[in-house]
Amino acid sequence: MRDKLDIEPTSRTPAVAFDFANNHLKISGESYPEDVTEFYGPVFSALDTYLGKLSKGTCRFDFELIYLNSSSAKAVMMLMDKLEAAANNGASVDVYWFYDKEDDTMQELGEEFGEDLEAAKFHLEKMAG
Repeated sequence: MRDKLDIEPTSRTPAVAFDFANNHLKISGESYPEDVTEFYGPVFSALDTYLGKLSKGTCRFDFELIYLNSSSAKAVMMLMDKLEAAANNGASVDVYWFYDKEDDTMQELGEEFGEDLEAAKFHLEKMAG
């Protein structure tokens, strides 16, 4: 397995910085790709491979999304489900949802995602700056 998955951001897709060696995964920016499945497919498969080997290890996942459309929200929900499943299997998983302090929508969305996590630890944080 590769140690990293790095996808550069575009005007429609977020930056993906998965540092598997250091167990720190991050998605940031805006997410409204033309084809959600095409964009998130490789992200899901890399995450599945990584989480499959994580076992009882520790992992941190940061979401720093400024905007996402409804199909991206479904993809984020799938990411959350994968993280929750890993936590249910004994991994220590910390999920951080960063939002702009002026953005109530993203704060509320984070709160909703957080409510679905039980085994994974959820942290709602204001973005610095």
